[in-house]
Amino acid sequence: MNELQKTLIDRKIDCNSIWFMRQAGRYLPEFRKIRSKNKDFIKLCFNSDLSSEITLQPIERFDLDSAIIFSDILLVPHVLGQNVKFIKNKGPVLESFNLDKFLKNNPETFTKKMRPVYQAIKKTRKKLNNNKSLISFVGAPWTLITYMFGKDKKENIKNIFKDKKKLKIIIDNLISYLCLHIKNQINAGSDVVQVFDSWAGMLEKRDLQDFCFQPNHEIVSFCNNNKVPVICFPKGINTEYLNFNREVKPDGLNIDYEIDPHWARANLKDVTIQGGMSPRVLLKADNEIYTEAKKYLDIFKDVPYIFNLGHGLIPETNPDKLSKLIKFVRQYK
Repeated sequence: MNELQKTLIDRKIDCNSIWFMRQAGRYLPEFRKIRSKNKDFIKLCFNSDLSSEITLQPIERFDLDSAIIFSDILLVPHVLGQNVKFIKNKGPVLESFNLDKFLKNNPETFTKKMRPVYQAIKKTRKKLNNNKSLISFVGAPWTLITYMFGKDKKENIKNIFKDKKKLKIIIDNLISYLCLHIKNQINAGSDVVQVFDSWAGMLEKRDLQDFCFQPNHEIVSFCNNNKVPVICFPKGINTEYLNFNREVKPDGLNIDYEIDPHWARANLKDVTIQGGMSPRVLLKADNEIYTEAKKYLDIFKDVPYIFNLGHGLIPETNPDKLSKLIKFVRQYK
């Protein structure tokens, strides 16, 4: 059992486990070199050799416990027939959602189209030391829906709720395909799963149960049945993290940078806490970075804790500063 698994499954408190969301990405010069030659982001994600190489880049550079497969949550709607394009300085753009087209999908075709992702996981697992975890991930149904309907337009989000029956059909289908995707990733060699509900904070409190808690719970239960630990990240729900933890019961819970870590320490029980520190802290002077990191390490010293951030690493991050932070965390006692 590796360090991440010990922290999640056995709730060990002395592992100093550490990895970062988006640790394989734009802040690394070796990634930018590959990206400059591969302009189509979706095609890059489906290139199993390059995906594996990118996944391993931060492992080769830094002293991290875990690799997270280089992929994207939007591969799921893309494979389900809603074409996704990544536009420079704009981000992902999806073609209009068509329910009839969406419902014509089937598990066999989905698995076939996703095969390069699973091949990338197999290739990475072969090269990755056995003492390191290989994390796979999915986007939670609500977060995927915000992209599928156009989260940049508030009117679109309002329209989602006008037909609750249609919305439930979409969520139920997404859960089925997400669980299939998780199962296939586990079979390929992943040993930890993270569920990103990055836009959970867009939901009104009254809607959290149906569109955040319940779908996440179904996915977590599926992971539990498959004997793989799961970390959830319902970003932006503030103190509703408490109810999320009670309802969903994940093995790990990634807190975002708006959560008071003292509050999290006092209120989030029977779960391994992950993250919290703002990624923008890494843009500051070294001593300020260490002070902020020590704050989190001190607060969570006597409970199971995985050092990570309250969101993914940002492109402006200096790899040398990240290396120093990792060394600081490793030496913390």
